Amino acid sequence: MNLGKVITAMVTPFDEELNIDYKALENLIEHLLKNGTDTVLVAGTTGESPTLSDKEKLQLFKTCKDIVGSRARIIAGTGSNSTSHSIELSKEAEKIGVDSLLLVSPYYNKPTQEGLYQHFKSIAEAVDIPVVPYNVPGRTAVTIEPETLARLSQIKNIVAVKDAGGNLDKTSKTRVLAPDLAIYSGDDSLTLPMLALGAKGVISVASHIVGSEIQEMITSFESGNSKKAEEIHLRLHDIFNTLFVITNPIPVKTALNMIGVKVGGLRPPLGSADDKTIKALENSLKTLELI
Repeated sequence: MNLGKVITAMVTPFDEELNIDYKALENLIEHLLKNGTDTVLVAGTTGESPTLSDKEKLQLFKTCKDIVGSRARIIAGTGSNSTSHSIELSKEAEKIGVDSLLLVSPYYNKPTQEGLYQHFKSIAEAVDIPVVPYNVPGRTAVTIEPETLARLSQIKNIVAVKDAGGNLDKTSKTRVLAPDLAIYSGDDSLTLPMLALGAKGVISVASHIVGSEIQEMITSFESGNSKKAEEIHLRLHDIFNTLFVITNPIPVKTALNMIGVKVGGLRPPLGSADDKTIKALENSLKTLELI
């Protein structure tokens, strides 16, 4: 399955009472589709998944699917640190008609590599749609090792991995051990280096702001114009980093509100950006002539 090149890990818009704002959601999706997004990831880390109920997630999946229609694909974030819970939510998302599933590696309970393998295998075998494990040890305290990814790649509907491990040696080893597994960069600032290692694209936060430019960077690289891709990467490098100066998605929600794409605030325990972060975002956005 082609997941696309630029997959936006979409924020979840909230109203003043911190309920999901479905009008703002529609406006946000239209903004993304006009600005380089091929696929929308719903209820991932950037979508504040830890503070969304299952009922809210399923309603988001359905609403997003209805809004995009045939214009884009929907990836549903249905992973958790409970295998049975992940299976249940994944089955419900499949019934809604999402195109594929993103499954974060279990957090806090720190499973072994065998435990990780059995977790992802059990979920994948419970559904018929494509499945994408999400390796993000900075948030989960566990790494899906290349050897485990190689085993998982033998399961027919485990088609890709979101690699936010920040370790290009392990990315390289994954390419060697699991050559048929599509790799997607999970860090905007590492997308270009990972393309050089065979990555297919990026699951991006910055694409909320500079999606068309990221799309151009990937297309330029794939067409052999690595110089152009490098120029775009270097131009965007500051915004890539500024969006992560404090916990994601605080900066990106702040930046979206600054450029006029209203997405509201954040649910506790996340809170508003501090003055230093706001100033850094203003500087980055002004440099890119977005405000």
